[in-house]
Amino acid sequence: MLSEILKGVDKRVAANATAYRAEHRRYSISAVTVMEVVKGLHRIGAKRRLRQFIAGLPDMELLPFDTATAELAGRIYGDLERIGQTIGRADPQIAATALRQGMALVTGNIAHYERIRALGYGLVIENWRD
Repeated sequence: MLSEILKGVDKRVAANATAYRAEHRRYSISAVTVMEVVKGLHRIGAKRRLRQFIAGLPDMELLPFDTATAELAGRIYGDLERIGQTIGRADPQIAATALRQGMALVTGNIAHYERIRALGYGLVIENWRD
């Protein structure tokens, strides 16, 4: 969802993002999300957008990927592999971050994160496109 916020194209996403910032004063993002955004911008050679993103990081709350979060992410990833419903490595890491922080996970990729919730993890999912 962060990439959509940064693009500012979807009016519903923009409205939800504005309301969140008004309440919380800044966005809260996972360290894994930073990796994903940097990877995507670097891959397409968007140097200016990458510099802008990195310059804006001090204005955001960066949620850490610590040992306990890594352990939970590993359990989630293992559970998904066991049932044959993998969703990549980053999504379980982002979900584990939200769970450990007691925060809702804001995403447009509901299907991936619903798999985690279906396993019994108490993940709260919000779709700002709705």
